Amino acid sequence: MTETPSVRLARQIALAIPILLLGGAYVGEHAFDLYPCEMCWWQRWPHFAALALALGASFIGPSRIWTAFAALAILTSGLIGGFHAGVEYGWWVGLTGCATSSTVAAGNALDSILNAPLVRCDQAPWDLMGVSLAGWNFLISTTAAGVILWLIGRRDEALA
Repeated sequence: MTETPSVRLARQIALAIPILLLGGAYVGEHAFDLYPCEMCWWQRWPHFAALALALGASFIGPSRIWTAFAALAILTSGLIGGFHAGVEYGWWVGLTGCATSSTVAAGNALDSILNAPLVRCDQAPWDLMGVSLAGWNFLISTTAAGVILWLIGRRDEALA
């Protein structure tokens, strides 16, 4: 069975969203010192899964199912982002305290750990128009997942 235009577009969105959001996270981390907290990492893992699933949908059939799984992974990341944003805004208490992003360089491991930045999950390091990065992940990911799932369920007889 061939891929319909709606499923193709859904697959492309399911591939683009994790690439863009993970790319933005890594640019923020490495170019602007916006180090991820533990809940930030929780949001990244479903995007990694969505990326793998969307890539799989490009090569393994039926692409509609793999794309739907990618949409669910994107939705999962968005929901975690919504929870994290609520913690940042003080709407509820988070499940964790703080996290560090320590990598052991070619030096002393203890120095690497002690000099690692302390990143709090309950403080937004940056926001745009009052919305934190976790909040943007919630808005973008949940919207994209909804669009992807809508496109997958759409009938393309009129378009084909």
